[in-house]
Amino acid sequence: MLKKILVHILFPQFCLICKREGALICEDCLSSIGLSEFNYCPFCQAPKRVFEEGTCSTHRRMKLSGIFSATSYQEPLVKKLISKFKYEPFLKNLTSPLTSLIIAHFLLSENKLISQDKENSVLMPVPLVKFRERWRGFNQAALIASELSKFYKIPLFNNLIKIKQTQPQVELKREEREKNIKGVFTIKNPQEIQGKRIFLVDDVFTTGSTMEECARVLKKAGCREVWGIVIARE
Repeated sequence: MLKKILVHILFPQFCLICKREGALICEDCLSSIGLSEFNYCPFCQAPKRVFEEGTCSTHRRMKLSGIFSATSYQEPLVKKLISKFKYEPFLKNLTSPLTSLIIAHFLLSENKLISQDKENSVLMPVPLVKFRERWRGFNQAALIASELSKFYKIPLFNNLIKIKQTQPQVELKREEREKNIKGVFTIKNPQEIQGKRIFLVDDVFTTGSTMEECARVLKKAGCREVWGIVIARE
């Protein structure tokens, strides 16, 4: 406790938005972020609301069962916070406030899937290649997944591994992203996920190419279903 007080005195934090002292993002600014009350098909470019089924009828053949997104990446505040989190200056302390947006989304949407059948559910972060994780100092998806694991009391597995370096997805068009990400993931200890429901965690969902490829590999390894969880969706 004393250590925390000293750190606060010697290295005070100021809100990235309003500059108020106390935290990297104050409660007022965090609460100003618009949360999504509903869930939408991951693969429809025009938003199409879905319910328990997770995807629209056109996309039922996809491996990803559905996506839970707390907010929109188009919100300037959200984009700024995620940028500060995963790019320099790599503000690791944003993990908790950003994860709280996801938890708030689950409460607002009254979606109980994450609270059901916990003994057969697993949280799993989208992995980074090792050099990328060393450069950043952490895997942002793993930090979020860890916070969710503590809150919901769901086991956290790191069975999914990225085995190839890829070009950053943000630089590519939709078709290029699918080709870029093909065959770059593998499963460590596939027996641990047999028949499990996987909640795959990442920071941002864009075209869905990465999560769909992860879901394909996980389903092939024997898991029951794969749902995505992200802070924001483009």
